[in-house]
Amino acid sequence: MVDNVKLIRQSDAVQLINQYHYSKVLPRINKYFIGGFYQGNLVAVCTLGYGVRPKHTIKKIFPSLNVNDYFEIGKLCVADEMPKNTESHFIAQCIHLIKENFPEKKILFSWADGIVGKPGYVYQCSNFFYGGFIWTEMYLDRNGIRIHARTFQGLSDGERVGKFKSRSYEVAKKQGLTKYFGKQFRYVYPLCDKREWKKLLKESSYEWLRCNYPKDIDCEWKVQTDKNKREECPKPDFKMTKYTKNEEKNELLSILQF
Repeated sequence: MVDNVKLIRQSDAVQLINQYHYSKVLPRINKYFIGGFYQGNLVAVCTLGYGVRPKHTIKKIFPSLNVNDYFEIGKLCVADEMPKNTESHFIAQCIHLIKENFPEKKILFSWADGIVGKPGYVYQCSNFFYGGFIWTEMYLDRNGIRIHARTFQGLSDGERVGKFKSRSYEVAKKQGLTKYFGKQFRYVYPLCDKREWKKLLKESSYEWLRCNYPKDIDCEWKVQTDKNKREECPKPDFKMTKYTKNEEKNELLSILQF
C-alpha cells in the first residue's frame, strides 16, 4: 500500500510509466506529476494536466468553468507487484494532495480507455461520477502493434487537414494500418463544495451518476473495412508500443514501410 504521496519530477514519473503503463504516449500538456511511494520506493504515478483541447473539454461539460478550474488525469500507473486496491487508495491520496496544494481547482476529470478493455473500475471504486462515453480510434500495424492516433498524425502521408495530416481510412490502409474504433468513458470527481457541485450538475449537458457504471461487457469495438463502413468486431489483439518521441518515429516509419 502507498504510504507517502508527493509531487515528483517528470523524469521519475516517465520512468515508471514506461515500465508499467499499457500506453507510453503522454498527453501534450503535463503540469504536475504525483508520485506514490512504498517504503521509500516509487510505486505509483498520476500525471495532471490537459488533453489536446483543454478549454473545449471543460466548456463542453461545464460551460461556466475554464481551464484554470480543473485538472485532467493523463496517466494513472501503479507497479504490478502492488496489491489490487493500491490504485483506488492512491487516487484518494492524490485528491487530498490536489485539494491541499491547488484549492482553486473545482473538477478532476479523466477518461477510461474502453478501447483497450478498461471501463474505469478504478474510478468507480474511487467514487467518481460517470458521464457517458465517446467513440475514439486506434491503429494496428502489420505486426499487431498499437499506434496512438496522435502518433499517427506525425506519421501520416495524407494531406494536411487543419493543423494535422489526414488519418482517413485510405491513408491508414496505404500505410499498412488497420483502423479500429472503441469507447472512451468519461469520469469526474468534484473538488469543489457540494453547493457548487449542484450548480455544475444543473448546467452540464451530461448526466453525472455514481451508478450504472460501465462494465467489461460495455466495451465494444468496430473495425473500418471501407471508406464509410465499420463492422463490429472482437477486442483487437494488439501489442503495446513505446513509440512516443520524435526521434523514434523514423524507426516506426521503417516498420510501417516494411
